[in-house]
This record gives sequence, C-alpha cells and structure tokens, in this order.
Amino acid sequence: MELHQLRIFVTVAEESSFTRAAEKLGYVQSNISGQIRALEEEFKTRLFERLGKRVALTSDGEKLLHHARQLLKYASETKELMSRSSVPSGTIRIGTAESLLVFRLPALFREYGRLYPQVNLIIHQGTSVDLRQWLRDNTIDVVFELDDRINDADLNTWILCEEPMVIIGNCEHHLVKKGFIEPEDICKESFIFTERGCSYRSQMERHLAKLDIRPRSSYEFDSIEAIKQLVVSRLGIALLPRAAVETELSDGKIVDLNWIGPKMEMFTQVVYHKNKWISPTLAALFDLVKEHFSES
Repeated sequence: MELHQLRIFVTVAEESSFTRAAEKLGYVQSNISGQIRALEEEFKTRLFERLGKRVALTSDGEKLLHHARQLLKYASETKELMSRSSVPSGTIRIGTAESLLVFRLPALFREYGRLYPQVNLIIHQGTSVDLRQWLRDNTIDVVFELDDRINDADLNTWILCEEPMVIIGNCEHHLVKKGFIEPEDICKESFIFTERGCSYRSQMERHLAKLDIRPRSSYEFDSIEAIKQLVVSRLGIALLPRAAVETELSDGKIVDLNWIGPKMEMFTQVVYHKNKWISPTLAALFDLVKEHFSES
C-alpha cells in the first residue's frame, strides 16, 4: 500500500467514477483501474461495486476511505512540518455553518488569500454535529462554529463574539403592533426552521419544549437566503442570527419581532482538536482571526 494508491482510491470514491478520477489526477484510466485492483488484491477484498459507468464503495471500501483520508492528511502535515520554509503554504480544511460562511467569514478569507496566495482553503459546510465529528476524524483542521459555549474535553475553543439572535417576520405581521413576541405567541404562528442539527434551532426547540409550546405549523429549509425570502412572502416567522438579516432589516423588508422569551445565547467560536498540530499555515490563520475580530 502506497500513498499514491490511497490518493487514487480516495479520488475514485469522491468522484464515484474511474473516468472522472483519471481526468482529475491526470492519469490514464487503465492506471487508475490497475492501482485499485492492486489495493483490492493486497487487502483481499472488493473496495468498489461497479455499477455501469458509476462505482460505489463496498462496506470494506467505506472502512478504508476513513483511514485513507487520515493517512493522507498525516502525510501532508508531516511534509509541511519537515519543510524548512516558514512561509505558510499547503492546504487548510475549514468547517463552518452557513450563516458564518455567508455573513462573518468572507472578508477574513479574502484577506488571508491576499496575504498567503500559496495556501489553498477548502471550505466544508455542515451542522454542529457534523463539524465536531469532522474535527475528531481529522478530516478538517479547524471549525468556525455558531453555537452556545462549547466545552468538549477534547476540543480547544475560543469565543470571537456573541451573536444576537432575532425572530423575524414580514413588516406587516400582526405582532408588529404588539411590539414584542413571547413564547405563548408561537402556538399561533407558522415557524420556518433551519435544518435539523442547526445549533440555534436546537436551542430554540429546547426552550419551547420546556414550556410545552409548539408552533401551529412548521417548515424546514437548509438555506438562510430561502428562509429570509419566505418570511418576506409571509409564509411564517423564523429565528436567525441578526448578522444574517441586517440588510433586510435596514431595507424594511422584514422586522425584528422583539423576542422576550428565554435568552438565546449564541457565540461565534473557533474550534480545533487538542491534539491538532498547529502548522505555520494554521497559525497564520489564527493570528489573522484574532486581528480581524478584535477590529470588528
């Protein structure tokens, strides 16, 4: 088993195609097929099911994929560690929530790219559960998370800022005249939720469950932009970070209904595994994060 074979295996798994993997890696397809056969012979198992032009991982293939990704990351980190150059280079894999990716992080990533053009940033979007699992699997290097205070024993965390949360509605919503929204009002409303696993959705649901309150009806979307448009269209009300709706609030397209229920405590945080090696590339990102958020 060699690293280039694992690299080929991972690429085929991600592309679900020998042909696309060959194009991506710049190899002829026969070479790709030959390397996969060699791995299968070495492990004495089938790694892929061939389904016409597409391929799918077998159960043994799934097991190998997890470890292959880790081995490739360790190899990349070792290569960077042994390099004599202190100039940040290589790849950083970043996990984040959609709201932060759209409204908090673009300026940070743009500045990092300007300062360190030789670094490749790969961004993975996921829920809070996804992000922490990816850190533990070492498939990502660092997470920017929007959540309540994270105190997991195996993770290092620092809080960058508190994120105020708002319940928003159409500018003509009947609760605008009332001047506030309290938990009892939720029973009469259609609530537009973010996807399951979203940290602030989970916190809101916990608050409502303690009060034995449920919305009259509910919807679920995984796009903040879609949720905002549906609120404008009067489909319902929604809970979102204020930073995600500042423009629409200023334009008068939606209004803050002024939630007076249990406080929603959410924070933008940087999270990484306690055993993570802080390379010069990652250290440069952390330095810029501190500078960026201290100014903002």
